[in-house]
Amino acid sequence: MKKRILLLTGMLLVILGLFFQILYLNLLVLGYSFSFYVHFISRKVEFYFLGIGILCLIIYLKRKDHK
Repeated sequence: MKKRILLLTGMLLVILGLFFQILYLNLLVLGYSFSFYVHFISRKVEFYFLGIGILCLIIYLKRKDHK
């Protein structure tokens, strides 16, 4: 049960993180530089959703079942 919650949490965080990164890519269309984009996105909480989600998925895959 805990393993499924970890999987769902990881998937949700990865989806949210990618969604917001794609959403913030519109800043590049508005004429901002790539360095401004990286600086802007690194200050947002949504940026860390992707990393935490990937970490949850790695833990899910590496964890062994104790039956």
